Amino acid sequence: MLIETLDTARDLGRLKEILGVMVRHGFGDTVRRLGLADKLERAGQALHWNLAGDLARVEPPVQVRLALEELGPTFVKFGQLLAGRADLFGPDWIAEFEKLHSHVPAVPLEALRPQLRQDLGDEPEAVFARFDTEPLAAASIAQVHRAQLPDGSEVVVKIRRPGISEVIEADLRLLERLAALAEAELAALKPYRPQQLVREFARSLRRELNLAGECRSAERIAGNLTSLPHIVVPRVYWEHTSERINVQEFIEGVSGGQLDVLTPEAGFDRALLARRGAQAVLKMIVQDGIFHADPHPGNVFYLEGNRIAFIDFGMVGRLSQRRRDELLQMLLGLVERQPQAVAEVLLDWAGDAHGVDLGQLEVEVEAFVDQYHGVPLAQLQLGQMLADVTSILREHHLGLPPDLALLIKAFISLEGMGRNLDPDFHMATEALPLLHQVVRTRYEPRALAGRAWQALRRALATAEQLPDDLARLLRNARRGRLQVGIELAHLKRVGDQIDRSANRLSMALIISALIIGSSIVMTVQGGPTLFGLPAFGFLGFFGAVVCGLWLVRAIWRSSHHRDED
Repeated sequence: MLIETLDTARDLGRLKEILGVMVRHGFGDTVRRLGLADKLERAGQALHWNLAGDLARVEPPVQVRLALEELGPTFVKFGQLLAGRADLFGPDWIAEFEKLHSHVPAVPLEALRPQLRQDLGDEPEAVFARFDTEPLAAASIAQVHRAQLPDGSEVVVKIRRPGISEVIEADLRLLERLAALAEAELAALKPYRPQQLVREFARSLRRELNLAGECRSAERIAGNLTSLPHIVVPRVYWEHTSERINVQEFIEGVSGGQLDVLTPEAGFDRALLARRGAQAVLKMIVQDGIFHADPHPGNVFYLEGNRIAFIDFGMVGRLSQRRRDELLQMLLGLVERQPQAVAEVLLDWAGDAHGVDLGQLEVEVEAFVDQYHGVPLAQLQLGQMLADVTSILREHHLGLPPDLALLIKAFISLEGMGRNLDPDFHMATEALPLLHQVVRTRYEPRALAGRAWQALRRALATAEQLPDDLARLLRNARRGRLQVGIELAHLKRVGDQIDRSANRLSMALIISALIIGSSIVMTVQGGPTLFGLPAFGFLGFFGAVVCGLWLVRAIWRSSHHRDED
């Protein structure tokens, strides 16, 4: 169990703190149902059950948001991840998760100096011509200082908080164990797949801890966007970058939250900015398969010449070629009002749909898309359509794959930013030409020939290994080490049904034998009697009646259970 497997005393203390916050915010019943209160008491820890106060009367989404904020950076980040899971949570929950912010004070420069000396090789004042002691911004994982290189280049220095990696790893250990316990003990949480959510979150957060990895993602995206000269990605200064620190070009521009500054008098064309931003993000998603997954206004700057800069690539989404093909099919289906195409993709994405009425799901998706039949392209709100589709999946207790949930969140954020820039902006209008271009590119002769060549190479490589694999198989067979495993879905259930049927058939044969044997005995004169009848014949008929009643009851119960299933 959870407590018995904790790694350190610190983990036990942190668990007590987490459970205490849950009790304080009205989730004491959940703590009891998980069985953690008793285990903590046996471990010498006690919870204070009288601290819930007025918080217990707050709406559950607000309670959860307040609890996550109180628990600190790891849990705030987890809540921010959940804000992108509209396929799992309703609008009231998403609205609360989107309010989550880490209220973390900046780390004083003197506390950062030992780590900076290790990572930079010297004091920051010796490496940089100027290093501002006051940070530009402070977040839960890192804080940013402005500086100047000896050649005069203005840069930002992003520094990971000392000791934050150890704190996050400890919290992740607890989260993973709590998720496993919740999934096993609380049936209502199973549709939300807590363990999968936590695994997804852990991967994302560990990537975000690696500040050098953030820079590699930024450079890869910058390389993909070279065909769009109006898109800017900050330059990375690798000589000063490592896992705990990175140095990037300082971007001087108008923040995405200062839209009132973007006036024609200042040289800005807001409609053009909206189109260029959409083209860039659509290219990242549909063509390149790697995209900025958090394009909120604070991570976007507008520069002179109607250029757009994207910063902070700590959260990046990735899509395989197969996923991009599926996304392409779905987006085209939405834009061109092809409900069958959308339904097919969503059913594929749903994956394990055990217990779901797939026919009803398909009917609902088709009805949803069909309502847009005849609607002008310029009136389609593609982001809202994607949000509505995820709501349909949520109603059927189906979740999207994590990479797609991240993508849809980015897509909705992007369309919202575009409409804030230009009320006449229409994502569908911008998306359709690119979608058609991608389709043409995918099926032009050169692309088809390239995919065919790759398939042939894989086939040849497999054929080359086949003799060795067969020889190994034969050697294992001769030595008696060949094992064949066959897994059939529901095999145990089928076996149980066959076993029960065989038992009933055997009982029916016994009943038949008793009836026939008793009938023969009844014709024989002499011997003991019971109620004026031959005793053995009477007992045989009585046994046949009892066994017959048992058989009828067993058959009735089996039919009743099937009806319930």
